[in-house]
Amino acid sequence: MAYNLLKGKKGIIFGALNDQSIAWKVAEKAHEEGAEFILSNAPAALRMGDIQTLADKCDSIVVPADATNLDDLQAVFETAMERFGGKIDFILHSIGMSPNVRKGIPYDQLNYANFLKTLDISALSLHKMLQVARNLDVLNTWGSVVSLTYVASQRTLVGYGDMADAKALLESVTRSFGYIYGRDKKVRINTVSQSPTMTTAGSGIKGMGSLLDFSERMSPLGNATAEECANFCITLFSDLTRKITMQNIFHDGGFSSMGMSARAMDRYEQGVVFED
Repeated sequence: MAYNLLKGKKGIIFGALNDQSIAWKVAEKAHEEGAEFILSNAPAALRMGDIQTLADKCDSIVVPADATNLDDLQAVFETAMERFGGKIDFILHSIGMSPNVRKGIPYDQLNYANFLKTLDISALSLHKMLQVARNLDVLNTWGSVVSLTYVASQRTLVGYGDMADAKALLESVTRSFGYIYGRDKKVRINTVSQSPTMTTAGSGIKGMGSLLDFSERMSPLGNATAEECANFCITLFSDLTRKITMQNIFHDGGFSSMGMSARAMDRYEQGVVFED
């Protein structure tokens, strides 16, 4: 059911790759709720995915851009303002990649050139995006920027590697830039800490299947799906959440507040022989 929450709003969605992507689901939901937007992803990602299908479905266009490149970001924002005849109302930052994780390099043996790429792509890209957007004055008053993060920014989860550091930096950028953008332009910036989700990127994390099972057993409401995350992002783009900013909001079925659940304990006891 659509509620017209984004009727008349314009935006940019960064990071849609295929129909497993959270950004893809956000685009579908934003279109359903009445928004107009353009889609953007890195040229290499566009060759891997099927984003043009999404653009056709949502009456959108695709603007290739490396989110770590200031000139590319400026071109995306200028294209959006030209297409919509003015400023925009929302931005989704759904971007993250770790060469170390992809290559199976453990955290205590990081390749530091890869590490810098992880930070640049997964976290500094948000700062660059916000800086360019602010310099161009591209966002309307009460505009909304949402970025996706994960609880590994605050708690150690094996296999997540240097992406945990990147997500911690991402959340810090949200707070620091959120103060400035909110103070000067009433633009709100938040991160959504989503349940582990089997996206193309998520499937590359070692032990992802076990992590999904564990978090499902730990969470009283179960894991949040990509579709449910999209629904939540739409509310953050809408006028219903005008006074929420600089927040890291957990959208994880309660996982982040749990210590041990009965379901997780049952599974643990089934596989353990206790000694007297």
